[in-house]
Amino acid sequence: MYIHLGGEKIIRSAELVAIFDISSEKTSDHLQQLTAHATKQIETISDEESKSLVVTKSKIFYSPISSTTLKRRASIIY
Repeated sequence: MYIHLGGEKIIRSAELVAIFDISSEKTSDHLQQLTAHATKQIETISDEESKSLVVTKSKIFYSPISSTTLKRRASIIY
């Protein structure tokens, strides 16, 4: 199955590791370290304001869709 992350970006559900609210990045030292070390694997999906951070096995995406909506989409699949 697939999960639509916004724009034209769709990922395989098997690749999904975690979904975070974008505000978590500012308050979590672990997420700050993760994004700092993975700069080449980060992709911003849209010019719109990012609302969530989606971590997959190979990439990190900044998505304009809220983490609540993305989690609901992922839970429908699982």
